[in-house]
Amino acid sequence: MTTVADRSPLTDRVHTLWQPVPGYLNAATLGLPPRAVVSALQEALGKWQSGQASAVEYGQLAETARAQYAELVGVPTGTVAIGSQTSVLVGTVAASVPDGAEILCVTGDFTSVTYPFMVQAHRGVTVRHVPLSALAAEIRPSTHLVAFSLAQSSTGELADVAAVTAAAAAHGVLTLCDLTQAAGWMPVDAGAFDLTVCAGYKWLCQPRGTAYLTVRLEVAEAIVPNNAGWYAGASVWDSVYGPDMTLAGDARRFDVSPAWLCWLGAAAAGEVFAGLDLAQVRDHDVRLANLLRDRIGAEPCARPVVCLEDPDGTRADRLQAAGVVCATRAERVRLAFHLWNTEDDVDLVSTAIA
Repeated sequence: MTTVADRSPLTDRVHTLWQPVPGYLNAATLGLPPRAVVSALQEALGKWQSGQASAVEYGQLAETARAQYAELVGVPTGTVAIGSQTSVLVGTVAASVPDGAEILCVTGDFTSVTYPFMVQAHRGVTVRHVPLSALAAEIRPSTHLVAFSLAQSSTGELADVAAVTAAAAAHGVLTLCDLTQAAGWMPVDAGAFDLTVCAGYKWLCQPRGTAYLTVRLEVAEAIVPNNAGWYAGASVWDSVYGPDMTLAGDARRFDVSPAWLCWLGAAAAGEVFAGLDLAQVRDHDVRLANLLRDRIGAEPCARPVVCLEDPDGTRADRLQAAGVVCATRAERVRLAFHLWNTEDDVDLVSTAIA
């Protein structure tokens, strides 16, 4: 059992913000909604049912979520676009790279980062896949853009951001970084990259259907807003009918019209995360992951995801039988520790796989 001495500075506070779910170690797949998100969505459903829903109010909440995310990742609000899925936002970037461009990606990266570039092959766009450890060294003058995840989906392994961005700068190469498996558990600086994408439904605990694109202003003009609709207009409610088109002058021109209730939930989750110290969140999550690593004789590291080899599924079966909710990826069990987890979860896992 978790004792007072075992608690991190976040434990008591988090259990007022989230409803504890013992054994839930799957934030890397689907984050748990804070209590405030559930309450906001329940209230919104009632308003919708009674005819009190307002599209204007939904839009205001989407703008709130945009501003909250900008603050979280350290960039101006005007550099943030919103959409539904990371693949859609990466697709906008991919559709804008020049014919014949060379794109550098990581072998085994999440395909929402790679497929949008690979389907541009008909324009002569080529994609090179290299190991994460070799990413910086493989950047060369012929590379147009390097696209990679800050934390790998399958293992949680972190990219060497300093090395990658230095190599990209040295060769005049654009950087696109997927923050999905990093933002929410660790401090992130989106301004270190030309472009970033992030899905909100994992570590940020937002409803599925929220995603973010950040665009450094110096590169924005080279990207075509190929999903432009009324929400990309300079004045949203004056952009619902043509034939005139005046797009937003900032990153809003890349917006995808928001799924209203998803963004209502995003604003509620964003308020919760705005009140958290992400350095403390990182320390809490990583501490628990390293406690498990110590129990199983693995080396400690600075990430909250623990992967266990499981080629025949035996470990996954044991964990499921013990009440652990986790994921299986690439013949491994993936255990992701986040805010709501405690040492009781470490005990549960270590007993199940002993």
